[in-house]
Parts: sequence; structure tokens; C-alpha cells
Amino acid sequence: MNAKHDLRITPLRDSVSPEEWAVRVDLAACYRLVAAFGWSDLVFTHITARVPGAEGEFLINPYGMLFDEITASSLVKIDPAGNKLDDSPFPVNPAGFTIHSAIHAARHDAQCVLHTHSLNGVAVSAQKEGVLPISQQSIFVLASLAYHDYEGVALRDDEKPRLVRDLGDRTHLMLRNHGLLTVGPTIPDAFLAMYVFEAACAIQVRAQAGGELVPIDPRIIGGAKEQAKTVTKGLGGALAWPGLLRKLDRLDPSYRT
Repeated sequence: MNAKHDLRITPLRDSVSPEEWAVRVDLAACYRLVAAFGWSDLVFTHITARVPGAEGEFLINPYGMLFDEITASSLVKIDPAGNKLDDSPFPVNPAGFTIHSAIHAARHDAQCVLHTHSLNGVAVSAQKEGVLPISQQSIFVLASLAYHDYEGVALRDDEKPRLVRDLGDRTHLMLRNHGLLTVGPTIPDAFLAMYVFEAACAIQVRAQAGGELVPIDPRIIGGAKEQAKTVTKGLGGALAWPGLLRKLDRLDPSYRT
């Protein structure tokens, strides 16, 4: 039996604006990519995106679907209070709403907020020094990195101001003893930021298993943002995104439904 048929998701393409549908497709793709790269934690992390033209509304994963099952139509639309605006059979993870609603409310430049519990990310988040300047990937992260101390599962509203304060205007946030988070003005930007974040953590964990580490000169980190613009031709995540979608289309194009 085909598992996709068991989910009984109502197609939404003809029920939403073309702008919202485009965001839904990209967000579903982002979930599939997180699964494909091995960063998912069953159903327990989240990626959100603002709904175009709808103040305070954003899309989040249906709580209970694996990331490699998520489609554009299955994403759940919620309002600023966490109420579902779609007739979805799935609930919304309250911890996902707490973290993402706080950041979307404070960071109007963040169309997408991407959060993972990857093994490498959690491992480095538990290290006192956090991300070390030991790889080319790490300099891009360190150029815009913040830390937030662990306060337990993110269920309390009183944590929101501290989360927002700690993130500030940065792109990368290391949630101590918890995982990684990135924000971006587009879904492709948030994904690329997470790709580099995860790579920096994976490299660090592997390097620490070997000999003495060689640190990068702090002066190089200072110029990392401009270097990133150069290597991506000023396009950010948009440079790699079409190729990533082609990869998904080869694997399983059902995310587009």
C-alpha cells in the first residue's frame, strides 16, 4: 500500500495564491532536503516560512509526518497565536511554535527559520567553546553566529525574549545542548546557511578525533561575509537551489503536490 495515499492530504494548489504555492513548494523541498542530508530527527524539528501577503501567518510541518513525506499541500498554515488556518488532520508541535513564532515576530527580514537536532550540531552545541575556527566552513558561520543557553524543551513563552535577544541580527544560532538554527530572507538562503553550519560541526567533530588543531587567523573571519558574497556570485542560496530541486525531482517529485 502506498503510504502517501494513507495520509489523505487534500491538494491545495488551486486553493491558495500562486505566491503562497511557490513558498509551499520550496518549503516542502527544504524538508525533503533536510531528510536527504540526514539532519532530521524523526518528526521533532521544524522549518517555517512566512505566508506571502499575510501578516503574521506562517507555514510549519504537520506534526507526525516524517520530513521525507511532507508535500506542499500538507504544510500547515498557522496564525500568530498558533491556531491552524488549514483543515489539516495533523497538529502543530508546541515547541516548534514557541521558537519559530518568536523569531518571525522579531526578525521581519527572516522569511524562513530552519531548526535541526542533527547529531553533529548537538555534539558541538554541547562543547564549551562552541564552533571553532578550524575550517573554511566555520569562518562563514563565525561571521554571523550567536548562542542561546538551554532552558529545557522550548514550551514557555517567557523564553521568547531571551531567544530573540540572543539571536539578535545574526544568521546562525547555536542552541546549547539542543541543536542548530538558521534564518534567511529566503528558504534557499536559510538552507544554505544550515548546510554550512552542519558542515562546520561535522568537520569539527571529526578533526577533534585526530591530532592538534590548527586555528584560522581571526582577521580572515572578519572578511568572511564579503567572501561568501563573492563565491555565491551575490545570489546566496539561490545559486545552488535549482540544482537541489533537480536532485529532489530525481529522487521523488511528490514534494511538489
